[in-house]
Amino acid sequence: MEEHFVPVVSRVPSMTGSVSQLYVRERVKDSVRAQENLEGKVVLFVHGAGTPAEVAFDVPYSGFSWMAYLADKGMDTFAMDMTGYGRSTRPLVMNDRCNLSPAQQQELFGNSCQPSYDFAITSMDSDWQDIDAVVDYLRDLRGVDKVHLVGWSQGGPRSGGYAAQHPEKVSNMVLLAPAYRGDVPATIDAANFNGTAMTKQSQDDFVNNWNRQVGCEDQYDQAVSASVWSEMLASDPVGATWGTGVRRAPRAVTFGWGTEVVANTRTPLLMVAGTHDGQVNAQLVKNLYADYGATEKVYLEMTCSSHNAMWEKDAKLLFDATYQWLNTTTYNGVSSGMLIQQ
Repeated sequence: MEEHFVPVVSRVPSMTGSVSQLYVRERVKDSVRAQENLEGKVVLFVHGAGTPAEVAFDVPYSGFSWMAYLADKGMDTFAMDMTGYGRSTRPLVMNDRCNLSPAQQQELFGNSCQPSYDFAITSMDSDWQDIDAVVDYLRDLRGVDKVHLVGWSQGGPRSGGYAAQHPEKVSNMVLLAPAYRGDVPATIDAANFNGTAMTKQSQDDFVNNWNRQVGCEDQYDQAVSASVWSEMLASDPVGATWGTGVRRAPRAVTFGWGTEVVANTRTPLLMVAGTHDGQVNAQLVKNLYADYGATEKVYLEMTCSSHNAMWEKDAKLLFDATYQWLNTTTYNGVSSGMLIQQ
């Protein structure tokens, strides 16, 4: 494992013009990194609305690191934290607990105070700029023209919107539970950014949200859940001191990844849905399949999985499907179609 920090002049609304340092974690075998030609082997993981990338994709519990699985197969894997998340630069307004919603303040502290900043901290535009900075860094670092993108949840519009803007830099994509709504606006004016600046997640929030999505026996292991939560707190030393410990994140504001953009995107895409996903319903992913413009596209539904499929007992099915798609643009020999994985 190696850690990188990528500077970017920020377009984050709460710190426009300042330099943000983006945390990027790498997992790769020395023998792979020493190869002269890594074209087709560089993978960038993009996180969702709350959980930082190194927590989501590199769980330190045997068999549950998506990054390590691909690295063992010969890929050079990277995971980035957007501005405001994990080990990347966090805007100072995130240190003020008054910028949580009154309900979340009351839950954590027993009282609430007036926000010092009542506006969205980040935006899709700043997310895409962060991704572009890291993609260009990796292209230069590894001497490749294109990278693969793997996204989860809100990482769907982040990765998919980026690929639509920069098809010349993206090879294949895999999106788990992509948060596709179809009717989102192309842009959002300043008034739509008003409101709560950030959110929190406590361990109770985390566990309760996961448990409501359990539909199979032994769907996940409590030890894996504990490992994920431990990493969550380690990624947020300030949030870890609030109440019994929380993970903070900017409020996600989605725009620019609607039906028209999706219909005009040609990047090959494997989209994965969990039958028991209570956050991004499988039907939304089916809608993405119907609207998506690429010839090479596969919808894969995992029947014993939730929104957290990469931390559950069928994780290796997801990891293997990812490896196949990134290497061959097929899954079990299929390059286009809708599949159910029992």
